[in-house]
Amino acid sequence: MAQKFTKAERSWILYDVGNSALVLLSTALIPVWFTSLAEGNALVAWSYGETVASLVIALLMPILGSIADMQGMKKKFIIGTVGTGVVATCALGIPTHWLPFLIVYVISSIMLNTSIVFYDSLLVDATTDDRMDDVSSQGYAWGYIGSCVPFIICLAIVLMKPFGISTRTGMQLSFAITAAWWLIFTIPMLKNVEQTHYKPLQDHAISRAVHGLGATIGRIAHNVPMRNYILAYFFYIDGVHTIIKLATSYGSQLGIDSTQLVLALLVTQFVAFPSAIIYGRLGTKYGTKKMILVGILGYTAITFYAAFHLRTAVDFWILAIAVGLFQGGIQALSRSQFAKLVPKENSNEYFGFFDIFGKYAAVMGTLIVAVMTQVTGQANFGVLSIAILFVVGFLFMLRVPEEAHASEA
Repeated sequence: MAQKFTKAERSWILYDVGNSALVLLSTALIPVWFTSLAEGNALVAWSYGETVASLVIALLMPILGSIADMQGMKKKFIIGTVGTGVVATCALGIPTHWLPFLIVYVISSIMLNTSIVFYDSLLVDATTDDRMDDVSSQGYAWGYIGSCVPFIICLAIVLMKPFGISTRTGMQLSFAITAAWWLIFTIPMLKNVEQTHYKPLQDHAISRAVHGLGATIGRIAHNVPMRNYILAYFFYIDGVHTIIKLATSYGSQLGIDSTQLVLALLVTQFVAFPSAIIYGRLGTKYGTKKMILVGILGYTAITFYAAFHLRTAVDFWILAIAVGLFQGGIQALSRSQFAKLVPKENSNEYFGFFDIFGKYAAVMGTLIVAVMTQVTGQANFGVLSIAILFVVGFLFMLRVPEEAHASEA
């Protein structure tokens, strides 16, 4: 990595290493801890919590994104969101009841995912169009493998309970370690990636951003490649996010041992590391669109497997490995594909709308799972219901041109 990438590209990639530690903890250990705190159906409560976080992010990002596109503002927003998120992550160790814990988690999740939107938009500043697939994929790849370092430490503390500490103390240490890791790997990006594409600073930035939303929506609506791509993304990323967020809770509800669930998800990280890198190179060689379509088909098969066959720990391990093959690749190429489509001086504003579609999709997916599980009493019906979203996303993606660029925006 040191010889191939520029200093700015390496520093940008390292932020994925930092934030992915909390993403992994939120996927694997935090839901298990929440289940031990929750009363009643933990899957439903967790799903509603994720829904609230996604709604808040979706509502905030277009306005904040427009302001962040102004000269020198992207990194200021990253400092604010990462700083608040680090404090909230440490504070997760304080609550002893499920509801305050969920509230603090929602704050932490909002800060994490908001910072990632600003980070994603910095891709246009850190590299060039012809390197975006590779750099974006490297970010996800090194994020997967790098996040395993603090996670393994946290897992050892929670499971082995060194020096006779309690599980609660182990979780408190895990939150602190993860927060520190996130902060440390944010610093290189803040030092070495400059915002080279921007709008000039303006007075009344918030009111201008609000009034400009309609014009931006109009530009997106009239840009056929971007419109079709965003619609495709809205549907297929729904399934991706839902599977990521709810896999552990779903497995727990099926009665699979929590240790097996966590270890299987750790294997996902190791599988995703080479898979994401390979995916990026295949995207450069064969086309970003083609590889996204392959990823959608892969996730459709995963959804049917989870709904009809997932019953035992072995089944969950197979599911985790399959997810690792596609997860990083489809996310990385989705990010780089959109970065190629947007006007670079407005990248954060457009990524804000991109995030709206991603987060509202996540709202729909987690809400469907929660409602279907609650109504039918069968979690597999909720899982099965998201398969149609992959199908619709695939159909919209077929309508996106093989090569579409920001000049068309």
